[in-house]
Amino acid sequence: MRMRGTFRVAVEKDYLVFPAAHFITFAGHRCEPLHGHNYRVSVTLDGTVDEECWYVVDFSVVKQLMRRLCEELDHKMLLPLENPKLTIDERGDMVHVAFQGAPRYVFPRNECAMLPIPNTTVEMLARYLTQRVIAEFRVAPVATLTAIEVEVEENFGQSASYRESLT
Repeated sequence: MRMRGTFRVAVEKDYLVFPAAHFITFAGHRCEPLHGHNYRVSVTLDGTVDEECWYVVDFSVVKQLMRRLCEELDHKMLLPLENPKLTIDERGDMVHVAFQGAPRYVFPRNECAMLPIPNTTVEMLARYLTQRVIAEFRVAPVATLTAIEVEVEENFGQSASYRESLT
């Protein structure tokens, strides 16, 4: 049986959460105070069904991957390594953060998630997680996938999604 359309499957579980601290820098010379959120994550995958098993992707694989990615960020200080307004300097087992040259924070290294993003906005977190999911599926490819989207919610009704095509 040949199908012409595509499917969209989603995984949104109550355990796909990570409480974390962050701050973002704004246009001009502003940096918001350190604070935290109980982030929630969901993932949507587009593709065609594998005609051997009749699903787009094995849900158990997706759930395990998303749980692992959330655990990497769980109870961490999220630091954006590509932010031009911040200097992030690892000194032994401590991380020193300066905003526009002025010392601002010192954190234990093992309590930080050093992320290759320009700011710790939900937009950039969604993009980061989407790219991590894509990288994982490139290692163990799912030939039927055509797009991946991750949504990150920082508060009820406040979220961002990032979608990337695989074709």
